[in-house]
Amino acid sequence: MTSIRFLHTSDWQLGMTRHYLEGEAQSRYTGDRVETIRRIGELARARDCAFVLVAGDVFEHANLSRRDVGRALDAMGSVQLPVYLLPGNHDPLGPGSLYAQEAFRGLQPDNVILLDEVGPWSVAEGVELVAAPWRSKRPDSDPVAPALEGLTADGTLRIVVGHGMLDELDPDRTSQVTVRRAPLDEALASGLIHYVALGDRHIRWPEDDRGAIHYSGTHESTGFREPGRGHVLEVALDGSDARVTSHEVGRWEHRVLERHLDGAGDVEALRTELAALSPKERIILKTVFTGILNLSESAELDRLLEQQAEVFASLNAWERHTDLAVVPDQHEFEDLDVGGYAADAVTELRELAASDSEDAPAAGDALRLLYRLVGGAVR
Repeated sequence: MTSIRFLHTSDWQLGMTRHYLEGEAQSRYTGDRVETIRRIGELARARDCAFVLVAGDVFEHANLSRRDVGRALDAMGSVQLPVYLLPGNHDPLGPGSLYAQEAFRGLQPDNVILLDEVGPWSVAEGVELVAAPWRSKRPDSDPVAPALEGLTADGTLRIVVGHGMLDELDPDRTSQVTVRRAPLDEALASGLIHYVALGDRHIRWPEDDRGAIHYSGTHESTGFREPGRGHVLEVALDGSDARVTSHEVGRWEHRVLERHLDGAGDVEALRTELAALSPKERIILKTVFTGILNLSESAELDRLLEQQAEVFASLNAWERHTDLAVVPDQHEFEDLDVGGYAADAVTELRELAASDSEDAPAAGDALRLLYRLVGGAVR
């Protein structure tokens, strides 16, 4: 039995957009997802890999422009090693498939190989990929199991490449399209196969890089449930021994910032923390604030967030998890030009904001707006 080294990656979803990105941030995000392929190629060559294996969802959908497809294929061509693409649930084979379009077929580099048939593909002497491509967005059974049919343990080093959620990870245990682990474990134990490269889960799994069944996770972060930046897996197979090493290749990060704010000191600490985050132009930040601030502290927080929103790729509050109360101090309006009906309104709003009423948050927002309009916390 021989040995081989390769990179396992998945879920590139090239052409993806995010609704919370606007203007140039969206353009950079889309472009960087392609540019990261070039870094994957650099890593593969530096680590003396034989090929790059993409375990499904190479493209976001079938309706991409010729320009987007062409730029993606140009990046794959720059890898200078074979790049094997498995169709997944976002880009399945079948009617209307992106892979049947001239935009793909006419620009496909020689080193880019589409795994469009179920079963073994020879990739080196004594080494096979066992492919399980999706032919529909809605298969009615385990999408990986058919690829194992007809294999015999004859000394060939085999790498299964599939797409879908393992039954132990799928919250819908009744689903007909989960990947059953038991047949894969049996095939590994019998020497029929030697590594299982999976896609669909955007987070690397297992995190300790042990075992022979792996999700690489996406190469660039796609959501707030994906901690850190994107990874690929370097897999070294030597007989039945699989050694897996993760490498960070992504530049973008989705980050949730949860902080309890109870005064000016906490707001200043937040200012320092935001200043330290880098690179801001590739950080998508969602804030979750709890606590109590007075009007001047709240106004300073608003000012800080407005400034930082201009430099982060995206900065927004996670409203349904935010519970930051604004309770005015007794003397906050005394030095401001507020009198007459406005003064009476301030008194009523202060009482409502400090109450347990469901209208308390709205009263706090009204006070914050009034405070800023009449010149509070202006530097």
